[in-house]
Amino acid sequence: MAWYVKKDIAETKHVRKTLWVKCKRCSSHIYESEWKKNLNVCPNCNFHGSITSKERIELTFDKNTFKELYANISPLDSLKFVDLKGSYKDKYEANKKKSGINEAVVTGHGKINGIKAVAAVMDFRFLGGSLGSGTGEKILRAANYALKNKIPYIIFSESGGARMQEGVLSLMQMAKTCSGIALLNKSNIPFISVLANPTTGGVTASYAMMGDINIAEPYAVIGFAGRRVIEQTIGEKLPDDFQTAEYLLDHGFVDTIVNRKDMKDYLSNILSYYNR
Repeated sequence: MAWYVKKDIAETKHVRKTLWVKCKRCSSHIYESEWKKNLNVCPNCNFHGSITSKERIELTFDKNTFKELYANISPLDSLKFVDLKGSYKDKYEANKKKSGINEAVVTGHGKINGIKAVAAVMDFRFLGGSLGSGTGEKILRAANYALKNKIPYIIFSESGGARMQEGVLSLMQMAKTCSGIALLNKSNIPFISVLANPTTGGVTASYAMMGDINIAEPYAVIGFAGRRVIEQTIGEKLPDDFQTAEYLLDHGFVDTIVNRKDMKDYLSNILSYYNR
């Protein structure tokens, strides 16, 4: 009977995985169909879960208006990085196949309630939405496109930070992307930063916090170093809500918190002031 019991357990786990989603904040089990219908937002505690770049674009831009830019840009394994789990090249090729995109960010332009905007949408499925040389190149080129056409620029961040497999080349993207955004500021072209869960590391330390308006989704984790590292460094216990969107709002690091279902209208309202 051992084979039967093992098979039964395996099937039960598969059913649980496919039928239910467990909220990372309140641990509630929600039917996957309900979770998807609610835009990957917990109906019990309003925690905003991860969504793909494709889903984000469909939620934000008017139907059939988004045109992708620089889709052919891919990671570059300049260091020929290899660790115990294999080569960096094998990892990003596997991520390309799994996610259907070539880098951790999708860039393009379209209309939000009829208003033109350029966007860079990060996708956590691709190596944790990490910032690599290809990611930085796409974000910079999108900023240059916005500058040339005098169109507002929006970045949706969802990232674990700089991509360790590229070493200092990844860290260079922090300055590179910020320089592109600084040119927008100099030309009075709006840059809006939307911070989703999580936005951490080198992304937080660069373009994610440079918005003319910084918007966060509810309960998003936003910070640079990890909680444990900070506690060990300063020798103190941090508040329970430390590095949450709500904590950052209270301390002036973000301007507002907006629910996902309201984000499109909120963005178009902001953009309408620029158009006037």
